[in-house]
Amino acid sequence: MTHLEIRPLAAGDDLEPQLDLAQRAFGVLEPAARPGWLARNARAVAAGRFLAALDGTRQVGGAYYHDMRQWWGGRCLPMAGVAGVKVAPEVRGQGVGRRMMTEVLRHIAARGYPLSALYPATVPIYRSLGWELAGGRHDALVPTRSLRDLVPPDPSLIRGEPDSGPLREATAADAAEVISVIGRAHQAASDCGPITWDEASVEQWMRESPDAYHFLSADSYITYQWEPGNGALFARCAVAMTPGAARQQLALLAGSSSTADTVGLRVAPHGPLWWLLRERDAKLVKRSLWMLRVVDAPAAIEQRGFSAAVSGSVALTIADEVLTGNAGSWTLTLRGGQGHLERARAVPGALTLGPRGLAALYAGTPVATLRLAGLAAGGTPDDDAFLSAAFTGPSWMLDDF
Repeated sequence: MTHLEIRPLAAGDDLEPQLDLAQRAFGVLEPAARPGWLARNARAVAAGRFLAALDGTRQVGGAYYHDMRQWWGGRCLPMAGVAGVKVAPEVRGQGVGRRMMTEVLRHIAARGYPLSALYPATVPIYRSLGWELAGGRHDALVPTRSLRDLVPPDPSLIRGEPDSGPLREATAADAAEVISVIGRAHQAASDCGPITWDEASVEQWMRESPDAYHFLSADSYITYQWEPGNGALFARCAVAMTPGAARQQLALLAGSSSTADTVGLRVAPHGPLWWLLRERDAKLVKRSLWMLRVVDAPAAIEQRGFSAAVSGSVALTIADEVLTGNAGSWTLTLRGGQGHLERARAVPGALTLGPRGLAALYAGTPVATLRLAGLAAGGTPDDDAFLSAAFTGPSWMLDDF
């Protein structure tokens, strides 16, 4: 390489080289999918969220990030969802990917994002920059017939639950309402990890997915489609705020039991599906792990939700060689469901975390696990118990990106 430059693409830059790199990295797009790819990435370019690695005038790498919101303890934070990371085959192994991702991370930090997440094709490069495995995306498979006869509610607990509103088919014009319902569901459940997209992305996806069906009510949203070639249904997103809405969604899928043998559902690992089926018919068939990076530690703590039952403080030392603003001695204080991370004097023997350990802790990994993995040192048993109770998991997503 003559001279490697890494910079955001501008409106006048050609996106075709990035499309070529994407096809060489991830597979050739169908002709019908090319306009959508170009439109999505043009939006990232216009927003300054698409960075390219250039060897002279030749584009040899690229990556972009989505402007997302991620839910933690029932509160949503800005999150940069990194995607489309690719390097030309002929320059791989020369450090291009790491240099590019270093700039991407610094760019995300300069934009003020507290967090970043990604789905890794390979883990080491991201770990070297402070991302760590944090949660999963879980796909379950269940015989469609099992959805026709669910376990009834416990009669001793029924106290006049209001009926769920009727489901109606939704279109791209309902994108804002879809986002609202998804967000309110995650807030009500104090979920950790799920994301919500911006309105333009949801609208485009709903408009350009003619094979997907969308149903919406005041307290639920579900989208599903037929899986090509195997006669199965797949529901990639289903959120509900009431018991009646959860049953209503499964009844909707059960209506296809005469033509679909199985239904795949993207689920929370602790979601209600397992408690609604009469038999152990559902099984997890896929678990895709995603990674988290704490970009601005004080902001990430300040904006996260915590259990109001956990209160107290603990001394922390953070070692972060890439984002040095996170590094140093801190006091973490929790009270009334709010968290604060403030600069403090060094405490000998304080619990010490690198960026990977901090990310895993933030996502709910017990401190005992971090110690066994070599991601935490120092501190006391009381510190471990306090932090493990504060950052309780599990963390999960319904979306990929």
